[in-house]
Amino acid sequence: MTDVETATVRIESEDGATDELTLPRELIDMVDEGGQTDAEVVADVAMLSFASRVHHLVAHSEGDPDEEMQAIEGETMDRFEERFGMTFGEATGHDH
Repeated sequence: MTDVETATVRIESEDGATDELTLPRELIDMVDEGGQTDAEVVADVAMLSFASRVHHLVAHSEGDPDEEMQAIEGETMDRFEERFGMTFGEATGHDH
């Protein structure tokens, strides 16, 4: 097996909890949109993942989502648009 160079990104929350994520360097480079730091790349992917997950929970789950879940989705999508300068639907081609 070929040796793969890795990069580790440390994640820290407001309460001081930490975790580390180690990924193949070339994967981070593939996702990099040009001149981003490793932390920015990982944060972008995390934002996309969270937005996708909340969208699925609200739009594709059985039953109607409650007001709290709709508010969580709205806040997430607002943060997504602030970060990427486009809506989740524009970014993913999945708009409804």
